[in-house]
Amino acid sequence: MVNSEARKICFLTGTRAEYGLLSGLIKKVEKNKSSSSQLIVTGTHLSKEYGNTIDAIFKDKIKITRKIDISLINNSRLGVSKSFSLAVEKISRSLNSLNPDLLVLLGDRYETFAAAVSATILNIPIAHIHGGETTQGAFDESFRHSITKMSHFHFCTTDAYKKRIIQLGEDPKNVFCVGSLGIDNILSNKYLNTKQLEREISLPFSKKNIFITFHPVTLERDTSKQHFKNLLRSLNKIENVSLFFSKANADPGGKKINDEIERFVKKNQSKSMVRSSYGQQLYFSLLKYVDLVIGNSSSGLIEVPHFKIPTINIGDRQLGRIIGKSVINCLPTEDSIDSALEKAFSKSFLSNVKKFKNPYGEGGATEKIAKKIFSLNLDNILKKTFYDL
Repeated sequence: MVNSEARKICFLTGTRAEYGLLSGLIKKVEKNKSSSSQLIVTGTHLSKEYGNTIDAIFKDKIKITRKIDISLINNSRLGVSKSFSLAVEKISRSLNSLNPDLLVLLGDRYETFAAAVSATILNIPIAHIHGGETTQGAFDESFRHSITKMSHFHFCTTDAYKKRIIQLGEDPKNVFCVGSLGIDNILSNKYLNTKQLEREISLPFSKKNIFITFHPVTLERDTSKQHFKNLLRSLNKIENVSLFFSKANADPGGKKINDEIERFVKKNQSKSMVRSSYGQQLYFSLLKYVDLVIGNSSSGLIEVPHFKIPTINIGDRQLGRIIGKSVINCLPTEDSIDSALEKAFSKSFLSNVKKFKNPYGEGGATEKIAKKIFSLNLDNILKKTFYDL
């Protein structure tokens, strides 16, 4: 039985990746007797096209408080704008009804931005995770910093990001550097062995094995399809390889990338496969056995380095994020991708990659955030003073 005076802590999740990061923290809050957990599920979790990833939440036996459908008619820029306006309307209604003491948000998706706008107008304090980061190729960049200004407590992954949050005028006493939640999930994951993996994915491992995640670069006009074709041409030159594709997200241009993946896999079924979502257990298990990860996802920079394998980071989507020495940056051209692949498979680079440290920490973020949100002083927190440097 939950204490009637328990602190009501509400989480919102709109994507597979975001839930993967939040899941451990949500479970910890659910088990705490001094708090009451609420969970709003929205975005691509409710989309068949993107893998019905709400099933992962059901599998974890986490109670869902509200399901909010903001289905995209299409993932054009106008379609995303319409979904955003619908999200503000529906999330506002849910938050008004649930009346949480604290809303916990992670990252920078437009669904998250919609929740922050709603909470701000409803006078609900916000705790934001993964603020202070930069991704100069995506419109998420503007959403993230805007969420920072609407938030009252900040849990960031590195000291550099902490400094940037304070630079935005946030009070240093409410900014906490905790590392990445993703590392905790890696450490607690129940890994599948190679036989279990091959049964699950129906594609045998080869001499070389590569995981690919490529998303649209939303601050560029219609470049993603051509850039992705350049990547496919480079990958097609590699012999004795198995290619594991994860579909692009629901940003404008994502469908064009996914159509290209489907065409490639159909022509190359003996060496490639695709899933809308691999799920956390399968994804991390694959990372133990693949030789490298290539694309432009944040996971390649934050989580993949923990597995001591190379990441090839293509183009500007993640430009500005802190990267470890295991990450190879390259242009979205065929020649540049070819060179990056050659470097990633070179003996000299592979011998060094085992020694590189992950700049996003060694774990413990879940416990640090949980302890803080249980004890945060929420009195008079809504009126913020701009902190001048």
